[in-house]
Amino acid sequence: MFGAPDKKLGFGFMRLPMRGDQVDVETTCRMVDEFLAAGFCYFDTAHGYHDGQSEAALKEALTSRYPREKYILADKLSPPFFKTEADILPLFESQLAACGVEYFDMYLMHAQSAGRFEFYKSCRAYETAFRLKEEGRVRHVGISFHDTAEVLERILTEYPQLDFVQLQFNYLDYEDPQVQSRACYEVCRRHGKPVIVMEPVKGGRLAQLPDEARALLAGVSDSSPAAFALRFAADFEGVKMVLSGMSSPEQMEENLRVMGSLAPLTDRERAAVEPLRRILTAEQLVQCTGCGYCVSGCPASIRIPDRLAAYNARLRGAPDAAARNAAVQGGEPSACVGCGECEKSCPQKLPIRRLLALAAREFA
Repeated sequence: MFGAPDKKLGFGFMRLPMRGDQVDVETTCRMVDEFLAAGFCYFDTAHGYHDGQSEAALKEALTSRYPREKYILADKLSPPFFKTEADILPLFESQLAACGVEYFDMYLMHAQSAGRFEFYKSCRAYETAFRLKEEGRVRHVGISFHDTAEVLERILTEYPQLDFVQLQFNYLDYEDPQVQSRACYEVCRRHGKPVIVMEPVKGGRLAQLPDEARALLAGVSDSSPAAFALRFAADFEGVKMVLSGMSSPEQMEENLRVMGSLAPLTDRERAAVEPLRRILTAEQLVQCTGCGYCVSGCPASIRIPDRLAAYNARLRGAPDAAARNAAVQGGEPSACVGCGECEKSCPQKLPIRRLLALAAREFA
């Protein structure tokens, strides 16, 4: 289902290299070539990634250049691109065309939560996906998930025929009461579902540790912060794939080095996880992963992840935080109209309206 068992790195097409507001396809092609040459083959996209550019970039960089048997392709059924059961098949057909393939190896019910699960059920989305699997147009049906372990238990109980689960899983979220990475992982194990990891580096936050955490890690490990986070995520039984949204050749090269000769965590490294988590939790930064799901529905066109990143930089005392905020191309935090659309789509369940108000005051 997932390719070679020792090749657990997946290429996420959510954070591709950019030239302005357009995907840098030339650089993406080079990265795809390097990824495949290293023996990895799993690619993950969705209809809305990069404001609709991701699937087209994948076609240009991968599917139009390599035979179908060279790669495993995952795509997702995502709101707001369907409203009723009748919308699903046309959307699916458009995704196949956009990606330039005749079938998807993996097809996911996107970002399932308690409310979204009810919507998908009302549209018979699961039943439609299972029918596509019977027809051979989808090889495996799964979910990506952002909610409590209780909700995940319910979904897997109601739809035991699901093939896999994609979870946000990293050492910062492992015991987080909101994300519940550990508890959700344990639900998957009880139901015998393979796990695909998303956000192993938490949108890059675990690659940029504060000085205290960086010093602690250096005392027990030769791994870089990003490499340590990847190794933590891959070090669990039942984890079959670890996705990484790589936005530069340098990030890819490091990830290929780490995941190409994957070493389990040592006892000293594992013992450092909880102290690292305590340091990062004490920072009280906004837990935004930069996924961008909040942006498409914003009537004020605020680049919310970028604004929150600048706010986090200010909280950390970065001297260039104000310049970083000023450089963001998109509405100011003060432009928020308070509609709440962003909060409905946020996988982290962040109080975005309140956070934008705080950012607006900080940079006033």
